[in-house]
Formats: sequence, C-alpha cells, structure tokens
Amino acid sequence: METKAPQRISGTDFTKQTLRIFWRHARKYRYLFAMCAAGVAVVIGADMTLPMFYKRFFDCLAIDPFHRQLRDLAGVYSAITYVGLTLLASWIGWRVTMYALINLETRAMKDLADSSFEYLQNHSHKFFTLVKRINRFGTSFEVVMDQLVMEIGQTAIRVILVVGIIFWRNRTLGLIFCVWAMVFIGFNIYFSRWKLKYDLIRAEFDTKITARLADTVANAINLKLFAGIKREVHNFQEITDQHRQARYRSWMLGNLSDSLQGLSIRGLEIIVLVVAVRYWYIGQLTLGDFVFLRSYLGQLTENVRQMGGDIRRIYEAMADANEMTEILLKPHDLTDKENAATLAAPRGAVEFRDVQFAYVGGGHMILQDFNLKIGAGERVGIVGPSGGGKSTILKLLTRLHDVTGGEILIDKQNIAFVTQDSLHQKLAYVPQDPILFHRSLMDNIRYSRPDATDDEVIRAAKLAHCHEFISSFPDGYQTFVGERGVKLSGGERQRVAIARAILMDAPILILDEATSSLDSESEIYIQDSLARLIVGRTVIAVAHRLSTIRKMDRIVVVKDGHIIEAGSHDLLLKIQDGMYQRLWNLQSTDFSIPIEKGKYLQ
Repeated sequence: METKAPQRISGTDFTKQTLRIFWRHARKYRYLFAMCAAGVAVVIGADMTLPMFYKRFFDCLAIDPFHRQLRDLAGVYSAITYVGLTLLASWIGWRVTMYALINLETRAMKDLADSSFEYLQNHSHKFFTLVKRINRFGTSFEVVMDQLVMEIGQTAIRVILVVGIIFWRNRTLGLIFCVWAMVFIGFNIYFSRWKLKYDLIRAEFDTKITARLADTVANAINLKLFAGIKREVHNFQEITDQHRQARYRSWMLGNLSDSLQGLSIRGLEIIVLVVAVRYWYIGQLTLGDFVFLRSYLGQLTENVRQMGGDIRRIYEAMADANEMTEILLKPHDLTDKENAATLAAPRGAVEFRDVQFAYVGGGHMILQDFNLKIGAGERVGIVGPSGGGKSTILKLLTRLHDVTGGEILIDKQNIAFVTQDSLHQKLAYVPQDPILFHRSLMDNIRYSRPDATDDEVIRAAKLAHCHEFISSFPDGYQTFVGERGVKLSGGERQRVAIARAILMDAPILILDEATSSLDSESEIYIQDSLARLIVGRTVIAVAHRLSTIRKMDRIVVVKDGHIIEAGSHDLLLKIQDGMYQRLWNLQSTDFSIPIEKGKYLQ
C-alpha cells in the first residue's frame, strides 16, 4: 500500500515573524546573553587549546628518557599543569553557559506563554470556535535556543577554528579538513531539508492515530451498542499500517544519512593518517602532532555528525512555532475603540435598534432590522423555533460578536463604544451548557466576584440550590470539579453557573436556557430562587421550555430574525394559530398523540 500524506493546508511562511517575536522576548535579558556568550567562548577556547598542550606533553615523552635533562621533566609536568587548567576552564565555562541559558530560556518561555495567553483571550468568540489547540510556543523557543547556543552555533565556531588551526600547522591537512567540512555540512543541510517532508508525514500520522484513539475511547459505549468494535479495529489497523510505512521510510532515510556520514568520517580519518605519516616521515610532523590531529578530528567529526539532526529539530520547532505566530499576527476581531468609555448602567435598560447581523460577511442574515426595547427592571423572555436568532441576540448583547448594522444600547450607551470589561461587569450570564474550571467549587462560584467572602459564596449557592449537593461531598466547597466540570452532572453544573450569576449581582441578568438541564424538582427550586433574584434587575431569558418564562413581564417570539409576536403569556395564548400558542400546545400535549406534519414546526 502506498503511503499517502494527510491533506495539508498551505500557508504563509512565518519564520521571520516567529524569530522577531522570539527576539523581542529574549532581548530583555541581554546580560544573560552576555554570560552565555562568555561561557561558550571559554569552552571553545579551552577545547581548541587542549590538543596543543597534549601535543607538547607527548612530544616531551617521545624523547629517549636516558638522555633527558632534569629541566625536560619539568616541561612534562608543566604540560600536565596546562592541561589541568584548560580542563578546569572548560568546566567553568560550561557551568556559566548552562546557568545563563537556563535562566534565559525559562524567563523568555514564561514571557512568551503570558503574552500569547493574553493575546488569545482578547480574540473574539468566533475565533475560539476555529482554534482548537494552541501550539507550545515556548517549547519551540527552547529548542531553537538550545540548538543555536549548544549545538549548531558552537559547531560553526569549532569548525572554523579547527580548520584554521590545522591549516596553520599543515596547509595540506588544513585543506583536506576544509573541503571535507564544507561537503559534509552542505550535504547535511540539503538532506535534512529534503527529508523533512517525510518526517512531517510520519508526525501527521502519529497525530491522526492519537486523535482516532481518543475519539474511540470517548465513544466506547457507541462501539458496543452499534456493533462497531470490529469496524473500528479494522480502520485503526489501516491507519497504523500507513503510519508504519511512513515511519519505515523516514527512519530508513535517516539510517541512509547516518551510513553515508559514518563512511565519510572513516574515510577522512584514513586520508588524514596517510597524509600525516608522509609529513612525519620527512620530519615536518612529530608524534605529538598525531595526538593533536586525532583530537581535532574527533571534535570536528562528532560536531558535524550531529548537525543534520540539529537542523531538522530547528525546522520542526519553527514549523510548530509558525502556527502560533500566525495566530499572534491575526488582528483581534473585537477590540475596544480608541478612548472607549466605561459603561455606566445604573438602570439596566436595553435597546436593540435596527440591528442586522450575519455570521459570515455577506452571508445569510440571522437578524434583519431587529428592534427591541427592554425597560429597566423588565423581565423579557425570548422564544421561537430553532435557528430563528434567539441565542444570537444574547451573543450580540454580550458582544461575543459585533453587529453588522444598527446598534445596541444599554442605558442609552452604544456598547460598541465602551470597554468590553466594563460591559461584561454589568451582565450576569448563565449559558445553556456551562463549562467550569478544573478548580474547587468555591473558586468556580467566586469567579464572577473574586473579592466575595466565603459566606457570600455559600449564600449564593443556597439561593441556587447548590448547597445541598455540595454539602454531600467529602471536601464540600473545596471539591475539585474536573476538567470542564465533568465530575458534576449537567444539572449540577447549571446550578453552579446560576450561583455564580447570583453572586455577581449585576444589573442585567441573561439566561440562555438556564434551566434546560434540570429535572422538574430542581427547576421548581431554581424558579423560586430566580423569582427573588430578578427583583429590581433587567432579565433577558431565552428558553425552549416555555414553562420557565411564563411569568415574565413580556415574551417576544422570534422567527427568521424578526419579532412576530410579543406580549404576556396569557395574551399570546389568545392569538389564534399564533406561533407561541402552537409551541405551548406542542409542549403541553402528550407526545403519544400523532402530530400533523409541519403544524408546530413552521
């Protein structure tokens, strides 16, 4: 079976922008750069001079000991002393380099994470529906810095110095080293770039396997109920077989590269020995020169041998970082206007004035010339068929999206011209599907008002009827709820969200199917709590279950982006063949009774 790569979306190369972002965060720590450079200079200097001292040491030993004078023995010990001092200097240099590099990387990685997080959180709600994961930007920075400082950067300096020193000692040998190094490094760069596409194919199949495994584990019950185990096993085996082929090709290419590099290194060693012996024979090289050459040969070949892997790691790290750079370069869809005011909403009156909205520019209009006035302290329910625009109204009010046309006013202030923070501080929002932090229940409820006391949190929990189930947990309010609140039932999560809204004590309360996940008994408790909570506040509630809004001051029925009916519950029930009457009759009728096609769905 031929290995096929998953489809990739071509995009712009953001490498330059990525490096600019990396440098902007790293340059704040110039003193650490200086320490790192000084340490590297000491290490390289020590490594370059060490073979010279070994040459001196072996040259002294090569003289017949029976004809040596006392001062020659002193030369041997002197050479050993220099070797020891050089090794100590190299050790100190490495310690300084690692100290500076660790400090630099950890601080810059924190700055990158902080700035990326802040930038992402200021993107619009629309953006977060597109982006499902954030690449590890800081990890890419760590890889690039490690390779530039510890690997490729040092390798380049060492190659230049080694070739220069050998050329100084013997031009022929220096020329051999120089030609070999250029060919070897050029091959590594070319081969690594050529092989990268196969590495990416292998990595993509690895990601695909992980995704399929997570998907099937999450749907394990469906595999059993729909007799899909054998089918899924077969599909998984097909993916792993493609992954095996991609991995085999990538690893075999790597093995081919290593084989060619190893052969060239051994060939270089033989050539150097043959040429060096010839110069030793004519008296231009000494025994110490062989130690000298072998030491530098070992340094050179070991460093350049790793260069291919180092280059590949940089390419892969930059590919990961470029995805995050593309996100950071994307302007925020929703931003505060210049000199945006702080929203003052002592009354909480809301007005939608000639509002138009489409999720995609030039696409289907969800709301068209939508007008709705909600007085201060008024309680308004919004109902209608699915897709009519009910939830969109709430998203526009909370400014998760900006209107396409018209304006939304709170106490006669256009919300587009006030800061988003001040807007959200005036709105207590209870979503249809609450998502909780993986923190304690106390922290989750307190999130809407961080300065609230424990007693105030508990009071809000009691009003939302959370206190009963929270008290049954061994750790009470310190119980952690799991990622997204998975340790709680849907009804429990919704009551926590209502408690959070109660604690916030905002002038405008927004309920988006706030009781949809509650059983009938819990709904009665919540309705009782909300009845006390909404006194003196403006309430806007979207509901499919009409029983939850029947006591609202006014109910508006929205269909196709327009208000087609408005009035109290009793008034709307009197409209013959009205939309509200049809919806009410549908929910009040036993579902065992046949429903005429389309009667309640138009």
